[in-house]
Formats: sequence, structure tokens, C-alpha cells
Amino acid sequence: MPTITSTDGTEIFYKDWGQGRPIVFSHGWPLSSDDWDAQMMYFAGRGYRVVAHDRRGHGRSEQVADGHDMDHYADDLAAVVAHLDLHDAVHVGHSTGGGEVVRYLARHGTGRAAKAALISAVPPLMLRTDANPGGLPKSTFDGFQAQTAQYRSAFYRDLAAGPFYGFNRPGAEPVEAVVDNWWRQGMMGGAKAHYDGIVAFSQTDFTDDLRSISIPVLVMHGDDDQIVPYADSAPLTAELLQNATLKTYAGFPHGMPTTQADVVNADLLAFIEA
Repeated sequence: MPTITSTDGTEIFYKDWGQGRPIVFSHGWPLSSDDWDAQMMYFAGRGYRVVAHDRRGHGRSEQVADGHDMDHYADDLAAVVAHLDLHDAVHVGHSTGGGEVVRYLARHGTGRAAKAALISAVPPLMLRTDANPGGLPKSTFDGFQAQTAQYRSAFYRDLAAGPFYGFNRPGAEPVEAVVDNWWRQGMMGGAKAHYDGIVAFSQTDFTDDLRSISIPVLVMHGDDDQIVPYADSAPLTAELLQNATLKTYAGFPHGMPTTQADVVNADLLAFIEA
């Protein structure tokens, strides 16, 4: 399997398909680069070079005990970009991957990046604080950690069959193949990485990172997102960025890159080619 060694010695698995301008995809918790299949196939078929990696502790990357925080995530992404010598790249991040992209651009600069897209992304801050009263209470994420530590197999299946894709909404019917694929990806990764990753995606404040980014950024979010609530994420992120376009999708769930891939892909293409 193709891997690179990150700055702290961690082996990171990656995919690199096609030729042309690079689009780099960062996946959500607790998944893997496989979650981008619909996007990678779409853009590879349109003359782009598509790259995606498995976050440390996730998928096929090394299941290390430490480094499950946004700084290490950003450094691992930078190592992939440098190893492949990517330039003029478009970075696309979903959920936790959106935080990874934001921290990467702020921490490592935009010299190799031209644009970015954040889909259902966790910035600016998910946790409720005095400065962020619209966030979710810490007890929500404590519950996620408890379930991940105790019986993550059942927890993951319940997430995928319910709020992640909006399959719990009245009239919705879970697509078993989608649920199975989500569960498969989650169970490939390490419990320790997923446990620590909950703190990383919920408690990291990206406010200053967002303010520092000057390249064009497309912020895409469904207003029926039950994982990263819309009102405390996408509009606030767009306000903090220097050059943002906010696109709101009525009724779309958190996992919209899968369930609404045709819409998401077409809008990404239009943004990239604009």
C-alpha cells in the first residue's frame, strides 16, 4: 500500500489517482479516504488528479497511540502534500476533515493551495462556551467518547443508520449498503484514535485559523445537519474567512457528500473551475 512517513514517524496511507490539477480530500470522523469514492471517481473522470489519505489511526494508516489532535492532523496532511509535490491544489474537507484543512492552511500556509471547500465542517468551534453559546454541551461529546470506548461497533451502526445521513427523519429509509460502508470504515480504525479524535473535532477553536486564510473558500452545509448543527458552523465560518462563499442546502444531512453526491460534485466542480 502507498504510504508516507509523517514528521513524527507515523505511517500514513494515501491514494493518488490520475493526472492534472490536484484535488486533495480530507475525510470525516471516524472514517477513511474511502468515504470520498463518489468524489474521487467523479473528478478523476474529468481530468483531475485526486488525492486522499487515511487520517492517523483511521483506515489503513498506522494505529498510533498519540498525536490525535488538529496540529498533527495538519502536519500529516502537509507531509502527504510535500511527498507528492502538489501545487495549485484544491483542498476539500468534510466534517472533521474540514477542521484539518483549515488548520493545515493556517499552520502551513497557502503556498501550495489555490482554493478550499469545507463541507459540513466542524469550524469555527463545536463546543458550547461563554464565547460560543450556540455550541453543543460538553456532555454530548463525553457521551460520544463513552460509547466509543465501551461498544463502538453498535454506536457506529446507530450513527450511520440514524442522524449522520438523516435516515432517522420521518419517511426516510436507511440505505443498508451506505450504513454498512460507514460501519466498515469506522471499524477499520483504532478505538484510541477515534476516542481522542472526538476531543480534537469538538474542542478545537478554529477562529484565528479561519481569519488567516485568504484563498477562496466554498462553505457547503445542509440546514438539516444533525451532527454539526448549521447555525453555529457554516455561517460563522463564512463570516470569519476573508474570501468565502456560503452555500446552504435545504434539508441536506451531515453525510451529504454520499447521499447527495450529484449535487455536491456539480457545485464543487463549478467552484473549482470558476
